[in-house]
Amino acid sequence: MDNTVQIIPDEMGNVIRVSKNNAEFGHIRLQQERVAFTNTGWVNRKTVSTLLHGKVEDLREMGLHNATTLPGKIVVTESLEPFNADDPDRDLKMAGSTGIVCCQDGQPIYRKTMYTTDTNLEDVLVAHNNGDDIRQANTKATEAKLVPQKQSESTQVDLEDSIQEVQAEQAEEVEVEDSTFEL
Repeated sequence: MDNTVQIIPDEMGNVIRVSKNNAEFGHIRLQQERVAFTNTGWVNRKTVSTLLHGKVEDLREMGLHNATTLPGKIVVTESLEPFNADDPDRDLKMAGSTGIVCCQDGQPIYRKTMYTTDTNLEDVLVAHNNGDDIRQANTKATEAKLVPQKQSESTQVDLEDSIQEVQAEQAEEVEVEDSTFEL
């Protein structure tokens, strides 16, 4: 595993992103490519990211303005308890863009990422079991994107004609390619 984390500057190349609400504070965006192996034998490549928060002065003193990487890793921690008691909805684990909160036995799962130099730390994950809700939301989203089309006999004929045209064009391309190369 790669034990480096990428520093991601903003659009203007700034490593330190100053808070819009309080110029005394800022953050650095970090990102890491991760490879995970599922229990079904699949390789799953993911990008994880986190923010390194601090006072702008402290972040500047780290001397990262010309750096592109940091040693360490990004760790994912999931929990059934909120990380922030004042704002418990802040770290809810969402199922993609479905708007569905991942849950275990009806209880919401909270997810947080953090940067660490301790490469021995491991992710702490909580499995969700509301897959039916997530699949239903994904199905609805897919159906909303589909535009119903009227089927008619002429549509079928047009489709068959189009297939024949494509096959004829492909055959011509093969003939041209074969005739331009000598073996």
